[in-house]
Amino acid sequence: MDKLIIKGGKKLAGDVTVSGSKNAALPIFVSTLLAPGQHEISNVPFLRDINTTIKVLEQLGARVDGNGNVVKIDTSGVNNFEATYELVKTMRASVLVLGPLLARFGKARVSLPGGCAIGARPINLHLKGLAALGAEINLTHGYVEAKAKRLKGARINFDVSTVGGTEHLMMAAATAKGETILENAAREPEIADLAAMLTKMGADIEGAGTDTIRIRGVEALQPASHAVMPDRIEAGTFMVAAAITGGDIRIHNMCLDHLDAVVFKLQDAGVEITHKDKVVRVKGPRKIAGVNIKTRPYPGFPTDMQAQFMALMTVADGASVISENIFENRFMHVSELLRFGADIVVEGNSATVKGVKKLSGAPVMATDLRASASLILAGLAADNTSEVSRIYHLDRGYEAIEKKLAGLGADIVRVKE
Repeated sequence: MDKLIIKGGKKLAGDVTVSGSKNAALPIFVSTLLAPGQHEISNVPFLRDINTTIKVLEQLGARVDGNGNVVKIDTSGVNNFEATYELVKTMRASVLVLGPLLARFGKARVSLPGGCAIGARPINLHLKGLAALGAEINLTHGYVEAKAKRLKGARINFDVSTVGGTEHLMMAAATAKGETILENAAREPEIADLAAMLTKMGADIEGAGTDTIRIRGVEALQPASHAVMPDRIEAGTFMVAAAITGGDIRIHNMCLDHLDAVVFKLQDAGVEITHKDKVVRVKGPRKIAGVNIKTRPYPGFPTDMQAQFMALMTVADGASVISENIFENRFMHVSELLRFGADIVVEGNSATVKGVKKLSGAPVMATDLRASASLILAGLAADNTSEVSRIYHLDRGYEAIEKKLAGLGADIVRVKE
């Protein structure tokens, strides 16, 4: 396994470009199953989760060819309707193939995804929604088996906002007979990006990005080309990197509007943020001010930025309270941040962080994707040398982040353990 060696204390400066969004690319890849033929997806990041999705599509019979950040997916030859446990267990988003397979072929068999390190993410809302569209659902031997001659439009009200569930049912309903209305739908920008891809394929969708989405089913979809949106979480991570090192960086290929909640909190903490076109300049202050945050569904503060922001608050002036309202087990990075000398006390779903003058470099271990990023950020701010192990988590969601940080002046290298 690889690990990162970081010598902290350097102010980051220069330019960095944000990669395409993992969370947008995954459902877009899956949506190609709805229309036989060759699709072209550009601005694709090189990540473990992307490779896993490609393996799932290939297992189903698709042909996938990549050239740089452009991936061509030919779904003409899809002839298998089963996504196995061996692949689904490594990435929960694989379960999204269920709806498109069902919509196109009238049947599908997909493994249940199993557990998740950061908390429960059940797919009951996905299955409840597919049943409302007319699917016959059976759970047997750890697999979901679904059948339907043709799905039919329905009004579906989600009990709680679910990104995966919204994406799943939007794809399934695209060729259903009649109109489907998704109420209390998730509003994340990645959902609007998927809707843009589906619209290019010929789908009739209104309201993506709001809490009510209308899908009028069409007879068939056609192959399409689409450029994946920039990764807002990667962009946010670089913003915090500039702030925690007192740096001054310019971030290219990002949409600042997608990060309003993060921007407001960084500005409250004293970070200077300016933008022109798609270039955002982030300048860290001499001293970070303590700021409270509460994670919420979009457009609230994203749970995927909570760990990174906590790393920033460990060196803030004063105390801050960070409340996690999305996942019940997303403070696993706290024990590792304590190894840097951070002062953090967790009680229930809240963590009180008292800023310290300086973090001290330490060997630490990543527990999940965003925790990995928080440990790197702490290492950048710490004195002496830090080692971050188990970075295979990092490779799921950040494309060559150590090279990008090194390009900004960080002393960071990847080595074999």
